[in-house]
Amino acid sequence: MLGAIGVVFGDIGTSPLYTIKEAFSPHYGLSPDRATVLGILSLVFWSLVLVITVKYVLVVLRADNDGEGGIMALAALAQRRLSADSRMAYAVGILGVAGVALFLGDGVLTPAISVLSAVEGLEVAAPDLHAFVLPVTIAVLLALFGLQRFGTHAVGKAFGPVILAWFLALAVLGCHNILANPDVLHALEPIWAIRFFVTHGWHGILVLGAVVLAVTGGETLYADMGHFGRRPIATAWNCLVLPALTLNYLGQGALVLDNATAVANPFYVGVPRWALYPMIALATAATVIASQAVISGAYSAAQQAIQLGYLPRMAVRHTSRASIGQIYVPTVNWMLMLAVMATVVGFGSSTALATAYGVSVTGTMLITSFLWIVTVSGRGSRPGLGFWLLACAFVLVDTAFLSANLAKFLDGAWFPIAFGAVVFALLRTWRRGSRALQSTIRSQSIDLDALIAGLSACPPLRVAGTAIFLTSQEGVVPNALLHNLKHNKVLHAHNVLLTVASCPVPHVPGAARLEIEALGAGFHRAIVRFGFMDTPDVPLALAQSGDRCDLEFEPMQTTYFASRESIVASSRSCMPVWRDRLFRLMHRNAAPATDFFRIPNTRLVEMGSPIAI
Repeated sequence: MLGAIGVVFGDIGTSPLYTIKEAFSPHYGLSPDRATVLGILSLVFWSLVLVITVKYVLVVLRADNDGEGGIMALAALAQRRLSADSRMAYAVGILGVAGVALFLGDGVLTPAISVLSAVEGLEVAAPDLHAFVLPVTIAVLLALFGLQRFGTHAVGKAFGPVILAWFLALAVLGCHNILANPDVLHALEPIWAIRFFVTHGWHGILVLGAVVLAVTGGETLYADMGHFGRRPIATAWNCLVLPALTLNYLGQGALVLDNATAVANPFYVGVPRWALYPMIALATAATVIASQAVISGAYSAAQQAIQLGYLPRMAVRHTSRASIGQIYVPTVNWMLMLAVMATVVGFGSSTALATAYGVSVTGTMLITSFLWIVTVSGRGSRPGLGFWLLACAFVLVDTAFLSANLAKFLDGAWFPIAFGAVVFALLRTWRRGSRALQSTIRSQSIDLDALIAGLSACPPLRVAGTAIFLTSQEGVVPNALLHNLKHNKVLHAHNVLLTVASCPVPHVPGAARLEIEALGAGFHRAIVRFGFMDTPDVPLALAQSGDRCDLEFEPMQTTYFASRESIVASSRSCMPVWRDRLFRLMHRNAAPATDFFRIPNTRLVEMGSPIAI
C-alpha cells in the first residue's frame, strides 16, 4: 500500500495546488462570496465521491482483466464479450485506441502542470525568483525521467514516505485553516452544489472545467492497478487520500472566505510563513510523484498496445522480480520527456496549462464508462435497473466535464486533442499497415503442405540440429526457409515453423503457452502464446515444453531463422499516401522481432526481402 501511495495517488494528490486557484481565475469571472465558495467546494467534494470513490474505486477497479487495469485491458475484456467480426467489437477497438491516445496526452500535461504549479510557490515566497521557475521545473523533470530506469517498485518505495508526508501535511494545513472559519464545513452538503448551478445557469457548467482538475488522476488508479492490486489502492484512497484532500480543499475555502485576495494562490497563502519553503520543497517532491503516476500508467498502456498489435515492437524491461506489472519502456520514457519539456516551455505557467488540462482526462474517463458498460452488459446475466441508473450517471457526469473542457478549445484545450489525434493516427496506422503487410505476405507465399510434399519427392541434403523459422503466418512457407534452401542448399534434420501469438488476456499460463504439431518429413508447426502483459521469451517457452513433443531444443543444436522484410513503395497501396509513408517509417525503426522475443544474436540468422503493400 505504501508503494501504491507513492505511485498511484501523486496526480490526484497534487490537485489542491491549482484547483481552487483556477476556479477563481479571471477566465470564469467568479467572485469569492460565501455562496460561490461553498458551491465550488461542494462540487469538488462530490466530484471526488462520485467519480473516484463510486466509479473507480467501487466499480471500475472490479472490472479487471485477470488483475490488469487500464483502458486497453478494459477494451480487450469488452471485445471478448462480443462477436469478433461484429461492428460493436470494431467500435470498442476504436474506443480503446482513442482512450490510449488521450491517456498518453495526459501523460504529457500532468508532469508539466504539476511540477510547474509546485515550483511557482517560489514566486509567493520571493517574487524576485520568478526567472528561476522554468529552469528549476526543467531540472526537476529531467531528474524524474532519469530515475525511471530504476523501476516503478524502487521509485514507489522511495516516494511512498514522501507522498505519505504530503497527504498528512495537506490534512494538517486544512484543519489549521478550517478552525479559523468552521462555517466552511457546510460545503459538504450537496445542496450548495445545486444552488451554484441554479444561480449561475449555463456558466456553472463551464466552471466544471476547473472543478474537474480535482479528479485528474482518477484514470491512473485503474491504469496502475496491475502494478499494486485493487485492495491496496482502494484502502489507501478511503483511509488516507480522500480525507486529506477533503480537509485541504475545505481549508482553502475557509481561507478565501476570510480573505478574498487569497484566491490568487489559496494553497500557498494558507501556509504559515515559517513553513513556506519546506512546503514548496515537499510540494515539488509530491508533483514528481504525480508525474510518476501517469508515467508508469503510460508504460503499461504502451506494453498492452504493443502486444495487441497497435504499436511497433519496443524494448520492455521488467524492473521487479515480485511483480510482473512493474515495467520500464525506454522509448516511451524519452519521448514523453521531450514532449513534456516542449509543453513546459511552450505554455510557460500552470495557469496557461490549466486551460489545456482536463480534455484528455475527461475524454478518457468517458471512454472508460462506455467500455465498462459494454463489458458488464455483455455478461451472461442481464443487468438490472441499478446498473443502468449507475451507467447513466457515469456517462452524464463524464459528458458534463468533457463539455466544460471543450469550451476552452481556443484557450489551449486544442493541444491535448491535437496530441491525441497524432497518437491515434500512429496506433491506427501501425494496426492497418501490419494487417496489410501480413495479407500481402500470405498472398505471395507458398503453401506449406505443397512444399513438404515436394521435399518428400525430391529430398535435399539434411544437416544435424534443429532450425526454428519465425513466421507470423500459419500454413505458408516462411521466406527465411526459402532463402535457406536457395542459398545453403540444405535443410536441418528438424524444422519448426514457429508463430508467436498475442492473446487478448494479460497472462497465458505455462501449460497453455506452447502448442506443437508434427507435420511429417522432419517438419513441425508450433504456436507460442503470450498475454499482453507477458514478456515474450521464445527460448524459455520452448525449453519448458517438457515431454509434449519429441524435440529437444538444446541451445548449441538450435538455430533461429527470421525474415526481416523491407517495405517498398507500391503504386496500388491499400492506404492513403501519408499513412503508407508513416507505416514504412515505423516499420523501418521497429525493434527486430528477435530482440522482442529474447533470442540471442549468436543463435540467429536473419534473411530479408523487399515487399510492396
